[in-house]
Amino acid sequence: MELSQRVQAIKESPTLAVTARAGRLKAEGRDIIGLGAGEPDFDTPQHIKDAAKQAIDNGFTKYTPVAGIPGLKKAIVEKLRKENGFNYTVNEVIVGVGGKQCIFNLALAVLNPGDEVTIPAPYWVSYADIALVAEAKPIVIECGIEQGFKLLPWQLEAAITPKTKLFFINSPSNPTGSVYTMAELKALGEVLKKHPHVLVATDDMYEHVNLAGVPFVNILNATPELMSRTIVLNGVSKAYSMTGWRIGYAAGPANIIKAMEILQSQSTSNPTSISQVAAQTALEGDQGCITPMVAAFRERHAFVVKRFNEIPGLHCIEAGGAFYAFPDARAAIASLHQRGKIAAATDMALADYLLESVGVAVVPGSAFGAEGYFRISFATSMDNLKEALSRIEKALS
Repeated sequence: MELSQRVQAIKESPTLAVTARAGRLKAEGRDIIGLGAGEPDFDTPQHIKDAAKQAIDNGFTKYTPVAGIPGLKKAIVEKLRKENGFNYTVNEVIVGVGGKQCIFNLALAVLNPGDEVTIPAPYWVSYADIALVAEAKPIVIECGIEQGFKLLPWQLEAAITPKTKLFFINSPSNPTGSVYTMAELKALGEVLKKHPHVLVATDDMYEHVNLAGVPFVNILNATPELMSRTIVLNGVSKAYSMTGWRIGYAAGPANIIKAMEILQSQSTSNPTSISQVAAQTALEGDQGCITPMVAAFRERHAFVVKRFNEIPGLHCIEAGGAFYAFPDARAAIASLHQRGKIAAATDMALADYLLESVGVAVVPGSAFGAEGYFRISFATSMDNLKEALSRIEKALS
């Protein structure tokens, strides 16, 4: 039986595939350090777990409204008002089974065959494939290390056509950790204001993983005039170490949010009732639980950037947020290829070499639309990071 063209057009999530492969090798007894998974290594804060347990004890285990329980939607509205300065109503908010489902539903709700989706690269692995599932065309704009992995206004202007329907911006970025300044966002906003047919999706999932201590802003803070055609995407996974709870949310124009709700009603229906209670507690509770996690990420970030820049063939710049490092390995790849250590001068070959020769799992940059780089997550212990980077240095020397 032939599979659909839709599923044949996309690939398995590379980050999940790397993590699964590292897990299989560990199960076989190999000494593997996995730096692929993008999830905090901290436990979910106790008060959030306690709220979930209480929900179970109270029998809160039935279907909920498709778009989320009223308490959680109100907490999201209040969070966006208090922390971001945005005034939404509950009918302009939807809760999904993770941020990924919200993005998936958004794409299916607004994209038609032939529409173009503008995506700066390096990009989160799923943007382009989700666009393909919606039968749209990803338009990838290369933004290398030379420009801090950030899109420039002239690049955005050059990429927009009459077919452009959706523009993705992700700050802090996965995989690079780059963060746009208010001035940079304003400059991009000025371009978008000239093209009223373009919808904007701002993915703020790493908002609270702030490494530089600079107040968070997104493109709506810089250009409020885009409010009527912008969808804000966020969730509780990264800030509260709740990846497995699968709660994300979106806020935007009511007609788009309603369309996303219709799609969700025909797919997963409501997110897990217990997870919604936990997410509400996370948003409404003491935000001090975020502080020790971010402090640890800052320490690890400083270590890995310094350490990578000590390894010949690698170049790594500081990140402003998230918990990733994205070193430029093009010189190292060329050297390994010339010495016959890898058969092809690609980041995929480099990743295979690191895994097989020294047992370190990284994600090739090509998975994020950036050949010649690789991503590590430093959401793991300092001991793991020290050992992993020593092994990488050994493999490249």
